[in-house]
Formats: sequence, structure tokens, C-alpha cells
Amino acid sequence: MVTTKQAQQLLEDRGISVSYPTIAQWTREGKFKGAERKETERGPVWYIPVDSIKAFEPPKVGRPAEAKPEQSNSKKRGKK
Repeated sequence: MVTTKQAQQLLEDRGISVSYPTIAQWTREGKFKGAERKETERGPVWYIPVDSIKAFEPPKVGRPAEAKPEQSNSKKRGKK
């Protein structure tokens, strides 16, 4: 298990460049399987399994592609 800061470095080593706050948000949202939150004197700390970081694929960014409208078989373009 590693901290969110260490997870940031492991993701960076894989070519996934994200900020520490983003990793903390993903951890809170449950995107890393098996992550555990532990209370310490300095506040809560998340611990993430290394296997979960290795298997992680970041979410796609941007607007999703629009669905193409379906054409009816009876009305094909260019035919009368």
C-alpha cells in the first residue's frame, strides 16, 4: 500500500500525469480498488494498493461523442 503522494509518482512513471488533488479526489470516489482511509494525528491518510494503481486507467476527458442518427432502410440516400 502507498499514499496518494506515492501513487502520484507511480502514475507519473506510467506516463499518466495528474495532480495530487486529482488523485485524492479519485481515491475518495473509489476509483482505486482496495484503498483504505486511516486517521492519523495530522489528519486522514489514504493508502492505495500498488496493484490497483498498476491496473488503473484514468477517465477520458472532454465531451463524449454524439450518437449518430440511425437511417431507415426504406429511405437510403441517393435512391428514389
